[in-house]
Amino acid sequence: MRRPPDDGPPAAREPAHAPDGPPPDPAPAPSIPGGPDGVRARLAETGYLVDEGLAIACHLALTLHRPLFCEGDAGVGKTALAAALARALDAELIRLQCYEGIDVSQALYDWDFPRQLLHLRAAEAVGATDADRLENELYARRFLIARPLLRALETRPAVLLVDEIDRADDEFEAYLLELLSDYAVTVPELGTLRAETPPVVVLTSNRTREVHDALKRRCLYHWFDHPGFHRELAIVRSRLPRVSARLSAQVTAAVQALRREDLFKPPGVAETIDWAEALDALGADELDAELAVTTLGSVLKYREDIDRARTLDLSAVLAAPGGA
Repeated sequence: MRRPPDDGPPAAREPAHAPDGPPPDPAPAPSIPGGPDGVRARLAETGYLVDEGLAIACHLALTLHRPLFCEGDAGVGKTALAAALARALDAELIRLQCYEGIDVSQALYDWDFPRQLLHLRAAEAVGATDADRLENELYARRFLIARPLLRALETRPAVLLVDEIDRADDEFEAYLLELLSDYAVTVPELGTLRAETPPVVVLTSNRTREVHDALKRRCLYHWFDHPGFHRELAIVRSRLPRVSARLSAQVTAAVQALRREDLFKPPGVAETIDWAEALDALGADELDAELAVTTLGSVLKYREDIDRARTLDLSAVLAAPGGA
C-alpha cells in the first residue's frame, strides 16, 4: 500500500529512526587491528586464506569505509570472503542475491500491505474518523518491511554482501549509488534513513557483463584469480583437515591441470574442495586415474568438459611432484 502521489505534504507522523537533517555522529565502524597482517591472521582463524594483495584490499576497505568490489570467475572465493569477514568482525552477514529484474521492493523495503489493511479495518471497527491520523499510522516505520539493504543499514555491526551484481539491471545498479555513497536511503513516506554505523560492503561480480564505472568508482577493486598450487593446497587443508595430505595434494594437482585445458567452465576453489570432500566420503585416501575419471562430476559441470578431461593422461598428472 503505497501513499497516493497527490496527497500533499504529510502531517506530523511517526519519525523515522534517522530523519532528514545533519547526519548523526557515526559509531565506530567494524575494524581489525594490526594492518594487513592483522586482517590476514584474523581471516586465517576463520579458515579463509588470503594473499598479500587481498589482505591489503580488505584492510583499506575497513579503514576507509569503502565497499570492496570483488571480480573474478565463479568459485574463486569472492562470496566466501564476505562470510569470513563477518566471522572475523563478529558481525551479522546480510546477503542480497542479485538477479535480472530485482527491484527496490525486493532489495530495500516494502510496505506490509496485509498488516496495513488489518490496521485500517481495526480502526474502522472502533469508529476512527481522523483520516490524517489514520493515514500517518499506516505509513509508520512498524509497517515497513526491511529487505537486505535496509536491514544492513539498521544492523550494527553488519557485513553486506551484494552478490553477483552483474546479474542485476542497470537501473538497480544506479540505485545502489546513493546507498554506497552515503550509507543512506530515502523512503518518501518517512524521509532519509541513515546508518549509524556503516556496514562493511562486499560486492561480487562474475563478469557476465561490465559493471558501470560510476559504481566501481565508489569501491576498492580486487580481481580474484585462481590460486597457485601451494596456496590452493593450503586452502583445501584448512577447510578439510580430515582429508589426508596425499589426497589433498593429488586433488589440487589434478584441478590445476584441468584449469590449463581449454574448458568451457574451469573449476574454481569451491570445486576443488567439493572433489576432495566427495573422495573422502567415498573412503579414498589417495586418487588414481580410474577414481578421478569416475568422480569428475564433482569438479566439472559440463559434459563437454568431462569428455575433454577423460582424454587427459591423469596418471601422469597424479604422478607429478605436485600430485605425489
